Amino acid sequence: MQLQDKRRIAVLSAYALVLHGFEAVLPMPVPWLRLGLANIITLVALLLYDFKTAMAVTLIRVTLASMFTGTFLGPSFIMSLGGGITSTAAVGVVHAVFRNLFGPVGLSLVGALFHTLAQLFLAWLLFVQRAAPILIIGPFILLIGTVTGVVNGMITGLLMRKLSAEETDNSGSNRLPGT
Repeated sequence: MQLQDKRRIAVLSAYALVLHGFEAVLPMPVPWLRLGLANIITLVALLLYDFKTAMAVTLIRVTLASMFTGTFLGPSFIMSLGGGITSTAAVGVVHAVFRNLFGPVGLSLVGALFHTLAQLFLAWLLFVQRAAPILIIGPFILLIGTVTGVVNGMITGLLMRKLSAEETDNSGSNRLPGT
């Protein structure tokens, strides 16, 4: 891996950690509910660079955020890691196979769906081990994931347009400020 690639991943991971931290201080009606704002950066990493960069950003963000909050290797870390890896992989596959069919909102919805399904599966496997609670809470979580997926996809689309306009104006090789 070249120095520029490492720098790019570090800057993107820092952006994702800032969004993760910002999200942590937002008041939520349900304690475990997250908006997934850091996933915007993962999606930008995929669209601007490649799958490897997006997965590295996800892994670094999940690991460092859990270390900062004292949840490393705990249940929330396992849930976050499982959801992050699954959603990033799903978005990467969809983007590779259907590159011109799915825009940022569609990719974000795919990511939100797979993130939610992975977390529901992990909750069932590791904690609940009964189908009834998962089937009761599943539709609610899928609905919230759909809404946040659309919003995060729209934000990603706006960010991509802004970055594309700046790249055109600057004609530089750096696609993201700081990289």
